[in-house]
Amino acid sequence: MRIFSFNVNGIRAIVGKSFIADMEREDPDVICLQETKASVDQVKTAVAPLNDYHVFANEAEKKGYSGTAILTKLKPISVFYGIGIEEHDNEGRVICLEYSDFYLVNVYVPNSGNALLRLPYRQRWDKDFCTYLQKLQKLKSVVVCGDLNVAHKSIDLARPKANYNKSAGHMQEEIDGIERYINAGFVDTFRHQHSSEEHQYSWWSYRAGARQRNIGWRIDYFLISQPLLDSLKSAMIHQDIMGSDHCPVSISF
Repeated sequence: MRIFSFNVNGIRAIVGKSFIADMEREDPDVICLQETKASVDQVKTAVAPLNDYHVFANEAEKKGYSGTAILTKLKPISVFYGIGIEEHDNEGRVICLEYSDFYLVNVYVPNSGNALLRLPYRQRWDKDFCTYLQKLQKLKSVVVCGDLNVAHKSIDLARPKANYNKSAGHMQEEIDGIERYINAGFVDTFRHQHSSEEHQYSWWSYRAGARQRNIGWRIDYFLISQPLLDSLKSAMIHQDIMGSDHCPVSISF
């Protein structure tokens, strides 16, 4: 089983680029998308050329904002949207598919913002989302993937000193949030397999040729419950796939 996760920064925009061809070439079993910026119907229309997949999408109340989707060749047992807390669920940030052996949770975590205005909200989100994952984990193992909007450690961004406790995505409060997931029994799959590999990023600013110079951040993750580690074959970052300010990440079992 091969699962991709990709913040597409607008599904309607990226399908006009190489997205469809890229996904047909890679041919994953499941594709989790974040920041679709589209309604459920618009997502289904945009990805219609990928006709081997069941499509599940979640939209924000605010049009053209946030949004998530999962394309899966494997029909799930059940589908859940949101985490059951109205404050968090009006932005279409979470979809959960239940399979026989695990839950798959696709998430687009809120950004704290350039002026850190949403940092207090982000802290509430991290706490509540972790509680949600722990409830699932009591039932069966969990795979959670998506744009977590945090670089966990210094190795996960090109300029840690310049950004630590100054920039959204590398504030200690946000780092504490991802540490909470780790302490709850989740494993960062990429760092599990590539513990000291540097310069591996999944997001780059559009400014100043950051992607060409690889001045980036690793903010897209696959976290899995520890019992799934024995089945993990690979965890990869696909920096060669373009079309967004992010690139896809993947795992295979």
